[in-house]
Parts: sequence; C-alpha cells; structure tokens
Amino acid sequence: MRTGEPLPSVEDVLGALATGLWHWDTAAGLVSVDAEAARLLGLPAEPTTLTEAGTRARLHPVDWNEITGVVRLAVAENTLAEVRVRIMDGDGSVLRVVRSRSKPSYDPGRQAYELIGTLQEVTEPTPGTAAARSAVTGDWRRSREAFLLDAGRALAEARSTAEVLRVVGGLSMPGFSPDGLVVFGVEGDRLTITGQHGHEPGDMNPFSHMPLATDYPAAEVVRTGRAVYLSSPDEYKDRYPVTWPLARIFGRSSWAFLPLTAAGRTMGTWMAAFTYPVAFTPDERAVLTTVARMLAQALTRAGAAETERELTEGLQRSMLPSLGPEIPGMLVAARYIPTGGGLQVGGDWYDMIPLPSGRFALVIGDVQGHDVRAAGLMGQLRIALRAYAAEGHRPDAVLTRASRFLHGVTPASGDDPLADLRFATCLYAEADPATGMLEIARAGHPDPVIRMADGTVMMRPTTGGLPLGVDPDPDYPTTRFTLEPGETLMLCTDGLIETGGHDMESGWRRLRATLEDHRGDPESLADALVQAVHGPSSHHTTGPLADRREDDIALLLLSRPAEGHGGTVTAGRPVRRTLLSVAQDEPDRIAEARRHLRELLHDWTSPDQVDSAVLLVSEMVTNVLVHTDADALLLAEVTGARTGRRLRVEVFDAGDDLPHKRRPGELASSGRGVMLIELLADAWGVDPRGEGKSIWFELCEPADAPGDAWAVPGGA
Repeated sequence: MRTGEPLPSVEDVLGALATGLWHWDTAAGLVSVDAEAARLLGLPAEPTTLTEAGTRARLHPVDWNEITGVVRLAVAENTLAEVRVRIMDGDGSVLRVVRSRSKPSYDPGRQAYELIGTLQEVTEPTPGTAAARSAVTGDWRRSREAFLLDAGRALAEARSTAEVLRVVGGLSMPGFSPDGLVVFGVEGDRLTITGQHGHEPGDMNPFSHMPLATDYPAAEVVRTGRAVYLSSPDEYKDRYPVTWPLARIFGRSSWAFLPLTAAGRTMGTWMAAFTYPVAFTPDERAVLTTVARMLAQALTRAGAAETERELTEGLQRSMLPSLGPEIPGMLVAARYIPTGGGLQVGGDWYDMIPLPSGRFALVIGDVQGHDVRAAGLMGQLRIALRAYAAEGHRPDAVLTRASRFLHGVTPASGDDPLADLRFATCLYAEADPATGMLEIARAGHPDPVIRMADGTVMMRPTTGGLPLGVDPDPDYPTTRFTLEPGETLMLCTDGLIETGGHDMESGWRRLRATLEDHRGDPESLADALVQAVHGPSSHHTTGPLADRREDDIALLLLSRPAEGHGGTVTAGRPVRRTLLSVAQDEPDRIAEARRHLRELLHDWTSPDQVDSAVLLVSEMVTNVLVHTDADALLLAEVTGARTGRRLRVEVFDAGDDLPHKRRPGELASSGRGVMLIELLADAWGVDPRGEGKSIWFELCEPADAPGDAWAVPGGA
C-alpha cells in the first residue's frame, strides 16, 4: 500500500485474515453473522441472522455451556471472553474448531447480555490429550474458572440430596465432560449407590452393597482416602482385574474415582467416567478434585438438613392429635402445615377434645415463634388445655387457667423482663352436636368464620381477651351462637390469612372467595383453602407433609350437615341468620355490628336499603347502651326468594322502658331514633318480652331485582 492511499476497510482486513464477525443479543434471542462467520458455522457464505436455538444447533453442546459460563466471568471481570468452539455438521461430527473472542456487556434494565466478537478457524488436537491441553491452556483455564464458579453456586443452593445429584448430573466440565457419574456412599463395611447419571436403571446393581474389601477403585478410595485415575481400559484391567469385567460392559475409556471427604472423614466416592481417553493432567485433576470437595460439602449439608427435617417433622407430628371418632351430626376436617423456614417446626396446633358432658371442644392456637421451644411449649399447653377441659370447666375458665399455666412456664428473667416471655393466641369452642350451640372464648386469636347454607360467608365477631401467658389472671368473655344446619365454622391461625405478602384484610378477601365458590364436604373445602394459599394440600391427618411455607398453618372446619337438603328453610329457601351481642362495656362493637350486617347483605340489590339498615342498627344498639343498663342482643334474618327477600332485624335488651316518639329541637343531640325507623323501615314495632323487650324493623328487597342468586349449593 502506497503512502497517502486510503486504508482498507475493516471487512477487507477481516476477510484477508479469514476472520468472521458476529453479534449476539440475548434479549432478542438473535445472533447476526457476516459472510465469513456464516461459512465458519457451516452455512452458505452470506450474512444471515440466526436464532439462539439455530446457533446452538451448529455448536457442540458442551461448548455452548462453556460459552455461557465464560461470558458471565468476563462481564464480572470486565475482560474479553475467549473460548474455543467445535462446529458440528449435520451428521454430528466435528466440522472444524473456531476461536471466539468477544467483549460482552450486561444491561441490568433488560437483564440481558450483548456480545460483539470475532470467529477464526484453528487447528484442534484430539480432545483429552496433552497436546490439546497445551494448545488451549489460556482458554481452558478461563473456562475452568467459569465452570467452577457456576458449579459451586449451584451446589451451594441445592437443599436436598436429590437436588445435589441433579446438579452433579447436569455439570458440563470444560473440554472433558464425563458421560457417566456415580456417587457411592458407605453403609457399614459396604458401598452403597447414593445416586447415578448416565446409566440405565439396574446397571449399577452389581456395585451396590459391594464389600469395601473388594478390589474395586471406589472401595479402594474409601479405604485409603486417595483418588484413583485410570486413563485407559488396559490400565483398569491391569490394576483391578477382579472387577474389570463389571466395568468393561459400559464401553468407557477413562475413569476418575475421587474421595468425598468431609470433616476429615471419607464419606464416599465420586466416579466420573469418559467415553474417550483422558490423560488427567494436573489441570484436569485440579478441576475434578475441586468438584469432589464441593460435592462432599453439598451432600453433607443436604444430609444434615434432611435428618433435621425428619426429626422436627416427627416431633411436630407426634404433638398433633388425630381427630378421633366421628361426631354424630357433625363433620370435622383439619390441616396442619409447618413453616418453610428454620427447623420447619413451630407453635401452631389444633385439637378436638371429648368432654364429660357429651359435648366436644375444638381448640386452635399459635405459640409465638418457629423453633423447638415454641413446639415444646405448644405440646405442654395442649396437654394443659386437655386436662382443664376434661375437668369440666367452661370455655372462659379453661382459657384463664391455660393463661396462668403458660405465664408460669415462661417466667421473665434478666435485664429485659420480656426477653424470655412467650405468649400464645388461642380460640376454644365448646360445641353441642345435638343443637349446634357453640360457646366460644378467644385469647387474641382471629375471629371464627361462618359459611352459611346459601354460600354467604361472614367473619363472626366474638368477644376476647389478651393472648395466653401475658396476664396471670385474665378474663375471657364467652360468646354463644348456634351453628345452623348447612353451615360451616372455620377456625384458623394467621398463617393461612397473611401468607404471600397479604395482611389480615387482603388475606381474608382471598379466603372468602374460596369459601364462597366451594361446593363439597369439609375435607375438600380444607384442601381448597390450603391450595388457594400455597398450592397442593399437605397435612398430617390424611396426607404427606408440605415442605416450604412462610408461616405455620393450622386449620379446623366444623360443619353441621343440612337436614335433608336445604337446612333451615322458609318457603323453600334457606334462612340467612346471624346473632351478635354488644355489652355495656363494649361500645366499640357497634362498629362490628355495622360491618356484620353489611356482610349479611353482601348481595342485597338495593345499596340504599343496606345503608338504611346499617344506620338503623347503629341507632338501635346505641340507644340500648345509652338509655339502659343492659347489654344489647342483635338478631338479623334474611328470608325469601331473591325477587322478594325480607330483612328482619331485632335488638333485644333487658330494660322495661319502651321507646316513644320525641320532637327534638334543631340543636338536640338525641331523640330521633324512632323518627328514623318510621322514615326508613317498611315495618317496625316494639314487643315486650317478659323481662325486657325487643325493637324490630323490616325491609323488603325491591321486587324487580334481576335473577335469583339464592340457589342452594348442590340443588334448586
């Protein structure tokens, strides 16, 4: 080239050097190549764009794995990515070997790599030979570093023996990947097969339970703690003539047997077998030794974790009861699922206790914590509750005694009086199978939920006290109501509600949708609730244990089957009924009464009537608390078909004074209750009740309401 003449183009220079250009964008999944790069890939010599799958099909599968590993390492080190790649033809033979050099970059926003690089053809010696290793020393070492980085991360993340074996089976070592892997363990004085890859089922049976004294490489490694490398079949036959006939049938050419050592003890052997000869150079031995060490550590961790899980699951399972004999006229279902963190053991529990009166008690609770101490306290508390219940105490007395017991077994100590204090939430429900009457005492636990015969779902407010163990002498008021035929009571711990980032409100909405949509018995409903939160159900009573959860879950369902078909029926339709008490010292429960009525009228077609009903209930209950010394009892019923339903609300109190109309002044703060009832209700009245009275009102749903959403589950 003469002075002053223009420089040749980049394409001309690369063409003269037989070098191709390529561009790979992992976000788009496309690889663009120029004419020379296309030729090197075995394609027509013209620019083209390939998919990742199309490009991968042109490369040796082992080399593709090397590329991805080298790219990650190059990005981490901000260096060039260099690797040798075997190009395959359509028959699966190596067409040529090329060297790829590229400068990769990573875009965090797109979470993708972008590479621009070159391809050049090189002469590749036979794989596995010393010449091959010396020819590609630089590439080999970089690939080795990338491979060990990925292998170490994958093995560290494996949580079980099965996962560890899957990771090992999928390892693709740089330049000399084995096609057969076996992990041998030791049981007494014999070898066992912990796992294998690259063999048909039953192929390894001759090696299972082989005595350690046998003239076999894996047995020798266990005995001596030193690795055995066999570069050829002749070497294997000369050193181990007794077991060579067993190995010969696999058609392998080289073998490496490495000790799996943990805490200075050889716990087994890892065998890597190759279909082509491998010289086992120092570099190759270093890679194999490093993988064996990581494998031993991973197996040790996984084995310890599995033993721990088995122990803690057995402990938890032994502490949880079975539901016992069937209850006449009632159906019960229960589920328990442990937390996915720590020891998978915690303080949630449930119980069903036969009582001397012929009734039975349902108990559900949650001891603070997810550790062995929480599980131990749970076991003690459960036994104490059963003892107090068996003595015939009422629900409030049972919880009072249980709180005193827990406060005594978790004494405060040290500088921080709350450091050792453990508390527990609990709900104790005594049920009469004959009448469906429930008496409930609650200690800081979520309220129960009722699914009515027509599918309406309501959280049932109950009075409650402090969690168990906080106060040595607490008070737990009792709430009484009847579980009507066709209704189901749900008791659960907060793990069922708040899992998956939900709070109590959003988690309850999720469960409510499942409860409303379900059609089936309590067992299938329990499965549906657990599946809605965590996927397939798993519980101690009738199935295998689930393995990974955010929080413990305990769930109890009590169902009173409908009489015949529809349960409580009026004019062929189920009655939707709820009962709620508001004590003189609980004015905050007026807000609960309003929410409760809105839930009862969730499908009422006139929002204005719902607002009116809520206003009237608030007014009537407030009048009882303000103008009498008695508690208020609220009864609300919805009857009839959708095109003409009727709401009847009654508020009972023990006072004798009857309400009367007043003419309040413009600035008066009271005296408008009866006026509101006359204005908003379709009908109302006051009924003396011996000791006390009831004031009631009725609202009729508009007759032009569309459709009939009151179909009873399972029938017309």
